[in-house]
Amino acid sequence: MDLEKSAPAARGDAPRAEGCLVVAVRMPVRIVALVLVVPVRMAWDALVVAGRFLNDTVFRPLGRGVSWIGRAVFVWPFVGLWRYVLVPLGRVSARLGKVLVVLPAVGLYRWVLTPLGHALTWVYARVLTPVGHAVVRALGAVGAVFAAIGAGVCAGLALLARYLVVVPSVWLYTWVLAPAGRAVARCARGLVRLVTVIVTGVGAVLYWIVRILLVLPALLVWRRVLVPVGGVLAVVAREVGEALGHAWRVAGRVSLAVGRFLGTLVRWTLVEPVRWVYRSVLTPVGHVVRDTVLRPAAGAARRTGRAVREALAAARTTARQVRADVRRMLLGEAEPPRPGGTRKPVRARGTRRAGGGTDTLTRS
Repeated sequence: MDLEKSAPAARGDAPRAEGCLVVAVRMPVRIVALVLVVPVRMAWDALVVAGRFLNDTVFRPLGRGVSWIGRAVFVWPFVGLWRYVLVPLGRVSARLGKVLVVLPAVGLYRWVLTPLGHALTWVYARVLTPVGHAVVRALGAVGAVFAAIGAGVCAGLALLARYLVVVPSVWLYTWVLAPAGRAVARCARGLVRLVTVIVTGVGAVLYWIVRILLVLPALLVWRRVLVPVGGVLAVVAREVGEALGHAWRVAGRVSLAVGRFLGTLVRWTLVEPVRWVYRSVLTPVGHVVRDTVLRPAAGAARRTGRAVREALAAARTTARQVRADVRRMLLGEAEPPRPGGTRKPVRARGTRRAGGGTDTLTRS
């Protein structure tokens, strides 16, 4: 007797017994599933790529912008309101409440209510308590008198109630109600037994009727019809599920191959020609244009600008000299500056003041 499992059986790799129904259903189902699933998988992969592109280029930056705007519009104003308005206002309100409510209430309790309570306690202990004790003693004496009277009245009423109510009631229960109740109980027990026998017989008859007419045919239909049909449907469902999984994986490979083919086609029909045109045509033409047109034009522009700047500098120098000569003719030679850094005002020659002296002209 082999007590150890074999290696394939232990690993769960034992080949599964397959009937002719499984073999007949597998290939058509897999072919139909492959034909139906390949377009769905390709559309799914295209949607995944488009969704990732939109997520990276649109949704994520848009979400960050919306998040920043939300913080700027909703969070930061409330934070600033809480931090710079409500918290200081709450502190000020707490201080005002302490100063205006708590301290006066504490003073009122300490200096008014506490002495008043002590005074009332003293009055109650020294005055009201002895008066109350005296009143209680007087009421106790009056109550004792009334209690004695009430006890006599209650004793008389108890004797009357015993001989007028209790004794007749006990006699009525012992000789009338108890025998009648025993007779009624015996009749009820007999009736219950009769009803139990009738219900038991009817229940047994109904049980066998239901068993023969419903249970046995339903059990036969379950064993002979539903169980085989369920087995067939389970096999078909299992093969359909496996076919869909296989078709989904094959469709993924097909979609990957189609995507690579389209990428290669776009690369060789669009990207590579554009790259070749850029490298082989536009770059040499650009170099030629740069060497033959742009650089000479830039050199000529630089030389022209240099000549214009030199002409403007010469014109400024000439204008400065002419202005200095005119100032010298009109105002005379300027005196050399003093060691202290101050300069005397320059007087024009030949000009006199109204009072007979010469007039003074200053220049900066």
